Amino acid sequence: MQFEARLEWQRNGQPFLDQKYSRGHEWRFDGGLRVPASSSPLSVPLPMSVADNVDPEEALVAAAASCHMLFFLSIAAKRGHVVESYVDNPVGLLEKDGAGRMSMTNITMRPEIVFAGGDWPGEDEIAAMHHEAHDKCYIANSLKTEITIEPPIEPEG
Repeated sequence: MQFEARLEWQRNGQPFLDQKYSRGHEWRFDGGLRVPASSSPLSVPLPMSVADNVDPEEALVAAAASCHMLFFLSIAAKRGHVVESYVDNPVGLLEKDGAGRMSMTNITMRPEIVFAGGDWPGEDEIAAMHHEAHDKCYIANSLKTEITIEPPIEPEG
Protein backbone atom coordinates (compact mmCIF):
# COMPACT_ATOMS: atom_id res chain seq x y z
CA MET A 1 0.00 0.00 0.00
CA GLN A 2 1.16 3.49 -0.74
CA PHE A 3 -0.27 6.77 0.52
CA GLU A 4 0.35 10.16 -1.02
CA ALA A 5 -0.22 13.78 -0.23
CA ARG A 6 0.75 16.99 -1.99
CA LEU A 7 2.17 20.06 -0.29
CA GLU A 8 2.21 23.49 -1.91
CA TRP A 9 3.99 26.62 -0.70
CA GLN A 10 4.78 29.79 -2.65
CA ARG A 11 7.17 32.60 -1.65
CA ASN A 12 5.00 35.17 -3.43
CA GLY A 13 7.75 37.78 -3.45
CA GLN A 14 8.35 37.73 0.29
CA PRO A 15 11.86 38.23 1.68
CA PHE A 16 13.33 34.79 2.30
CA LEU A 17 16.91 34.83 3.55
CA ASP A 18 15.93 36.78 6.68
CA GLN A 19 13.58 33.92 7.73
CA LYS A 20 10.60 36.31 7.77
CA TYR A 21 8.51 34.52 5.15
CA SER A 22 5.09 32.98 5.69
CA ARG A 23 5.06 29.32 6.68
CA GLY A 24 1.46 29.04 5.48
CA HIS A 25 0.99 26.32 2.90
CA GLU A 26 -1.59 23.78 1.76
CA TRP A 27 -1.90 20.02 2.04
CA ARG A 28 -3.88 18.29 -0.72
CA PHE A 29 -5.27 14.78 -0.50
CA ASP A 30 -6.95 12.38 -2.90
CA GLY A 31 -10.59 13.18 -3.34
CA GLY A 32 -9.79 16.89 -3.51
CA LEU A 33 -9.58 17.79 0.18
CA ARG A 34 -7.38 20.82 0.81
CA VAL A 35 -6.11 21.59 4.30
CA PRO A 36 -4.51 24.92 5.16
CA ALA A 37 -1.30 24.17 7.06
CA SER A 38 1.50 26.12 8.71
CA SER A 39 4.24 25.86 11.26
CA SER A 40 2.98 26.18 14.81
CA PRO A 41 3.12 29.69 16.30
CA LEU A 42 4.89 27.94 19.19
CA SER A 43 7.76 27.10 16.81
CA VAL A 44 7.75 30.06 14.45
CA PRO A 45 6.27 33.31 15.81
CA LEU A 46 3.38 35.17 14.25
CA PRO A 47 3.01 36.58 11.65
CA MET A 48 5.29 34.06 9.89
CA SER A 49 3.02 31.22 11.11
CA VAL A 50 -0.71 31.08 10.49
CA ALA A 51 -2.43 30.34 13.80
CA ASP A 52 -5.69 29.18 12.17
CA ASN A 53 -3.98 26.51 10.06
CA VAL A 54 -3.17 22.93 11.06
CA ASP A 55 0.44 22.43 12.04
CA PRO A 56 2.42 19.19 11.62
CA GLU A 57 2.55 18.56 15.37
CA GLU A 58 -1.25 18.81 15.72
CA ALA A 59 -1.66 16.60 12.66
CA LEU A 60 0.62 13.94 14.16
CA VAL A 61 -1.37 13.90 17.41
CA ALA A 62 -4.68 13.76 15.51
CA ALA A 63 -3.42 11.00 13.18
CA ALA A 64 -2.33 8.82 16.11
CA ALA A 65 -5.63 9.30 17.93
CA SER A 66 -7.70 8.80 14.77
CA CYS A 67 -5.89 5.56 13.90
CA HIS A 68 -6.37 4.26 17.46
CA MET A 69 -10.08 5.16 17.42
CA LEU A 70 -10.71 3.47 14.07
CA PHE A 71 -9.16 0.22 15.28
CA PHE A 72 -11.00 0.46 18.62
CA LEU A 73 -14.36 0.84 16.81
CA SER A 74 -13.63 -2.18 14.62
CA ILE A 75 -12.60 -4.29 17.62
CA ALA A 76 -15.70 -3.26 19.57
CA ALA A 77 -17.93 -4.24 16.62
CA LYS A 78 -16.20 -7.62 16.29
CA ARG A 79 -16.83 -8.24 19.99
CA GLY A 80 -20.51 -7.34 19.63
CA HIS A 81 -20.41 -3.95 21.37
CA VAL A 82 -22.22 -1.07 19.68
CA VAL A 83 -20.44 2.24 20.15
CA GLU A 84 -22.71 5.30 20.10
CA SER A 85 -19.95 7.88 20.36
CA TYR A 86 -16.20 8.17 20.79
CA VAL A 87 -14.76 11.57 21.72
CA ASP A 88 -11.10 12.25 22.43
CA ASN A 89 -8.97 15.33 23.02
CA PRO A 90 -5.46 13.91 22.62
CA VAL A 91 -2.47 15.93 23.78
CA GLY A 92 1.06 15.64 22.44
CA LEU A 93 4.11 16.69 24.42
CA LEU A 94 6.93 18.22 22.37
CA GLU A 95 10.16 18.40 24.33
CA LYS A 96 13.81 17.41 24.17
CA ASP A 97 14.32 13.65 23.97
CA GLY A 98 17.16 11.64 25.49
CA ALA A 99 19.47 12.75 22.67
CA GLY A 100 18.63 16.42 23.25
CA ARG A 101 16.52 16.77 20.07
CA MET A 102 13.03 18.24 20.02
CA SER A 103 10.68 15.32 19.72
CA MET A 104 7.05 14.39 20.33
CA THR A 105 7.84 12.34 23.44
CA ASN A 106 4.29 11.47 24.49
CA ILE A 107 0.79 11.45 23.11
CA THR A 108 -1.92 11.05 25.74
CA MET A 109 -5.41 10.01 24.70
CA ARG A 110 -8.41 10.25 27.00
CA PRO A 111 -11.26 8.78 24.98
CA GLU A 112 -14.79 9.07 26.26
CA ILE A 113 -16.78 6.21 24.81
CA VAL A 114 -20.51 5.65 25.02
CA PHE A 115 -21.81 2.18 24.25
CA ALA A 116 -25.41 1.44 23.27
CA GLY A 117 -27.82 -0.23 25.61
CA GLY A 118 -27.17 -1.44 29.11
CA ASP A 119 -24.65 -4.17 28.30
CA TRP A 120 -21.43 -2.16 28.45
CA PRO A 121 -18.14 -4.04 28.44
CA GLY A 122 -16.30 -4.03 31.75
CA GLU A 123 -13.17 -1.97 32.45
CA ASP A 124 -10.89 -4.95 31.77
CA GLU A 125 -12.46 -5.61 28.37
CA ILE A 126 -12.29 -1.92 27.43
CA ALA A 127 -8.61 -1.87 28.45
CA ALA A 128 -8.02 -5.00 26.36
CA MET A 129 -9.72 -3.38 23.34
CA HIS A 130 -7.50 -0.29 23.75
CA HIS A 131 -4.41 -2.50 24.01
CA GLU A 132 -5.37 -4.39 20.85
CA ALA A 133 -6.17 -1.13 19.02
CA HIS A 134 -2.76 0.26 20.00
CA ASP A 135 -1.01 -2.91 18.80
CA LYS A 136 -2.80 -2.75 15.43
CA CYS A 137 -2.53 1.02 14.85
CA TYR A 138 -0.23 1.70 11.89
CA ILE A 139 0.62 5.17 13.15
CA ALA A 140 1.50 4.01 16.68
CA ASN A 141 3.63 1.23 15.21
CA SER A 142 5.51 3.84 13.18
CA LEU A 143 6.35 6.17 16.06
CA LYS A 144 8.92 6.00 18.82
CA THR A 145 6.64 8.28 20.87
CA GLU A 146 5.15 6.90 24.05
CA ILE A 147 1.39 6.67 23.65
CA THR A 148 -0.72 6.65 26.79
CA ILE A 149 -4.42 5.81 27.01
CA GLU A 150 -6.00 7.18 30.15
CA PRO A 151 -9.46 6.28 31.34
CA PRO A 152 -11.85 9.21 31.41
CA ILE A 153 -12.02 11.03 34.72
CA GLU A 154 -15.26 10.13 36.43
CA PRO A 155 -17.11 12.96 38.17
CA GLU A 156 -17.03 12.72 41.95
CA GLY A 157 -20.18 12.27 43.89
